[in-house]
Amino acid sequence: MRHGTVTIRRSRIDWKGLGYLVSIASVFFLGAVAWPKDGDPAWHLPVLIAGMATSVIGMGFRYKAHLDQQKELRDVESEEQRRRE
Repeated sequence: MRHGTVTIRRSRIDWKGLGYLVSIASVFFLGAVAWPKDGDPAWHLPVLIAGMATSVIGMGFRYKAHLDQQKELRDVESEEQRRRE
């Protein structure tokens, strides 16, 4: 059995980040379709805006957590590499 180093190439594209951007765009598309029409109750507009805003903010929080996790993984990998040297 051979022992060697396994190198894993990482994609330059942050697919999770791209997914969050697509989700944010979808919030605006769905909000445009749901925009209140004449005759709709007055409360529809503020509720729609609040729902869109909280959805976008929530995705931003999740992406920030993803970035923090990626940084932590890089820090652990760097520390392990320093120990090997």
